[in-house]
Amino acid sequence: MGNILAYSGIVTKIRAMEAKLLKPEQFEEIANLSSVLEVVSYLKENSSYADVLETLEDDKLHRGNIEKVLIQSLYHDYTKIYRFCGQQQRRFLKLYLKRYEIDLINYCLRIVINHYRQPFDLHYKKAFFDRYSQISIEKLIGSHTTGELIENLKDTEYYEPLKKIQESQHVSLFDYELTLDLYYFSSLWKERKKVLKKTDLDLFTQDCGSKIDLLNLQYIYRAKKYYNMQPADIYLMLIPIHYKIHVDQIKELVETASLEEFMNVLEKTSYARHYNFRQNLTIEQMYADCLHHLYIIDRRRNPYSIAAINTYLFLKEEELKKLTTAMECIRYSLSPGETLAYAGGRTQ
Repeated sequence: MGNILAYSGIVTKIRAMEAKLLKPEQFEEIANLSSVLEVVSYLKENSSYADVLETLEDDKLHRGNIEKVLIQSLYHDYTKIYRFCGQQQRRFLKLYLKRYEIDLINYCLRIVINHYRQPFDLHYKKAFFDRYSQISIEKLIGSHTTGELIENLKDTEYYEPLKKIQESQHVSLFDYELTLDLYYFSSLWKERKKVLKKTDLDLFTQDCGSKIDLLNLQYIYRAKKYYNMQPADIYLMLIPIHYKIHVDQIKELVETASLEEFMNVLEKTSYARHYNFRQNLTIEQMYADCLHHLYIIDRRRNPYSIAAINTYLFLKEEELKKLTTAMECIRYSLSPGETLAYAGGRTQ
């Protein structure tokens, strides 16, 4: 009964928001459009993105600006949910926010390391981060070098891991991004017990643990298929947390001699009992599909729990990824079938 009382208002709000997410048939209609401007017109007339897109002037209707506006719709949804939450749910949302902070820092690292001529365009994120985050957009904008960027994060939890890796020799963008990802998942795994209790803790442990397992599978697969990396180098990339895929299974997967052997070992894991890894999908699509299945099942079994928030934000983020991919495909004149294949047709 306690959970129903704590979550009834949140669940009602999220159900109303989820009803406005794009349906699979709408993605099919979008895939049949012939320009990004047509996509914008379609979204203005047929989706919840109308309000944020109306703020975009006609001469600013190009892919980069459109993506920024769409991201703002995610921030708006986060804010709506936050307002309906009690203290415990708000602590969870602060924990969830770490992913957005990591994405922001990675973006800034790419800017300063690659010496882009127009370094920062973060003003559209400022109001959101000023309100909810430990990171100051104002400070980040003033960074011209990696050293300055890291110093401008001094009052945040990300300073120490970044400072430590900076002191190493021959540090690349990949090293910084890997350090942040490993820090993110390690801190998430540790802090979850301080933030959540009972059913919420069990649900998030399953969701977070499964996500880590699936990401490690993805990292191993990519390392073998695209980079022909040696086992010793692959181990350095992996998140040092094991949920359902234990250390001995990780070792077996990393040290397989071929992709076919990798798939054979993969089919022995607990995830293979619930998901067919032999489907004709990319490893990224398999990862998203597995998480989609997991989150939906969790919410169905525990509707008045943290699963309501976790599942909605996942669905919203996936929708934005698919919209961005679809616009990129349309921009390069791919066929509707190719666009759907890249973007994925399912949203809910």
